[in-house]
Amino acid sequence: IIAAIAFLPFLGNVHLFDWDEINFAESAREMMVTGDYFRVRVGFKPFWEKPPLFFWLQSGSMHLLGVNEYAARLPNAIFGIITLLTLYYIGKKERNERFALIWVAMYFISVAPHLYFKSGIIDPVFNYFIFTGVYFMYRTLNSHQHRSRYAIYAGILIGLAVLTKGPVGLLIPILTFIVFLVITRFRNLPSLKEFGLLALMVFIVSSAWYGLELVQNGPWFLVEFIRYQVELFSKPVADHQQPIYYHFLVVLIGCFPMSVLALPGFRKKTVSDAFASWMMILFWVVMILFTIVTTKIVHYSSLSYLPLSFIAATVVYSLIEHKRSLPAWVKGLYLFVGLVLGIVLTVLPMIPSFKDKIVPFIDDPFAVAGIMRPVAWSGYEFIFGVIFILAVIISFIFIVKINYIKALVTMGIGTAYVLMMYLIFVLPKIEAHTQGALIDFFTDHQGEDVYVMTYGFHSYAKFYYFKQPNNNIDKRADQGYLLNGDIDKPVLIACKITDRRLADRPDLELIGEEGGFVLYRRDIPDN
Repeated sequence: IIAAIAFLPFLGNVHLFDWDEINFAESAREMMVTGDYFRVRVGFKPFWEKPPLFFWLQSGSMHLLGVNEYAARLPNAIFGIITLLTLYYIGKKERNERFALIWVAMYFISVAPHLYFKSGIIDPVFNYFIFTGVYFMYRTLNSHQHRSRYAIYAGILIGLAVLTKGPVGLLIPILTFIVFLVITRFRNLPSLKEFGLLALMVFIVSSAWYGLELVQNGPWFLVEFIRYQVELFSKPVADHQQPIYYHFLVVLIGCFPMSVLALPGFRKKTVSDAFASWMMILFWVVMILFTIVTTKIVHYSSLSYLPLSFIAATVVYSLIEHKRSLPAWVKGLYLFVGLVLGIVLTVLPMIPSFKDKIVPFIDDPFAVAGIMRPVAWSGYEFIFGVIFILAVIISFIFIVKINYIKALVTMGIGTAYVLMMYLIFVLPKIEAHTQGALIDFFTDHQGEDVYVMTYGFHSYAKFYYFKQPNNNIDKRADQGYLLNGDIDKPVLIACKITDRRLADRPDLELIGEEGGFVLYRRDIPDN
């Protein structure tokens, strides 16, 4: 009930964000438009970056609730509830009920995990299948009975992960398993039957799409899909190259407070049994893998949040049971990271109020134009950041007094409330500054018999928020035709103000300039 109250309301309160949220929602919408739920498309052209399972969930939600932001984000909110229930089940099974509740609380009160359940990206669903698949791999190797059944469960879940995000859904469990075997010196091998059942179920479940795609359409789509996955791992895609410590910093800041509370758990004696060993291995496999991967995107390491929450719960549970205090350096880091995060949440909505003083220091005309766009800020939105700071301070006082339960409750209430208020009052206004003008442009022209395009930058908004129909695919994808060809209907063009290549064209009518975007119209040429 608490998870439902925290995750379900106000999901549609802010537009989807370019690229990933809009991209995925558009693929789900195009499934509905075409009636083809087997082939993933964007712009009604094959989209080989992702398999279809998450888009099936989104399109199902859209069938029930309509094509809108709430429906696009609902699957993750539901998986948020399921995830917390699953952590409780596993925690109770492997430890006890008190540990299970602490584990659930640890995941719930941390900022990034909580926030992702309000998003429309693939990772919360993918992470759930991977995590539960790895859990049943552990059960297969460490149970005295029902091992074959657990192997089947593991295979089904890993197969679903592959259907959600591709080969990485198989790679992570394999790496985790190999590391476990190396650490245990190959003493705990699965039987041939167990291995065969797991592999068979992965094959059967993943073949529900990969196999049928190969049979129906030949290998070209799968070849392109695999080529993209290799490219993603081997070189930075879409300018997502970051320093080697990137994901560690993301986890430390984004997963506060569990990231700080987990730090004492990274000691050898904390790994007390096989399950703890699997959790530690899974964490390091994810962190090292995506540190090595050249393309670094913030949510790539989000699978690490689940084992990290277990490590944090182990630390806090031990402290409660033995009535011990956290090391002084951990308490200091807790306060420091919490205050930094709180200050960011406080300052962010204050930027528009001081834009005249800030703008002279920004050497980016596009960013300046976005900040200067008129948006109705009340001026009091910073209070939510202040509330978060207060929650951090109060929880810190409870930690110093060795009252960890009250600390968790305080941060749980603070995190849930602040993120909810941000979703209602802050994020829609931030979005209005960053991409609002572009989305309004496409939304305002929905239903018009025109072509729409972006020039000089990429955006999926032109498909989703214009509600692109399934016609004239080749023409609207041909930028040369839209800009210079003998068009059969008007073209609406959006470009950034930093790109002035279209400014001097006499055949383009300037119809607006707002929020960092310049908007043009090209009418049918006179013959």
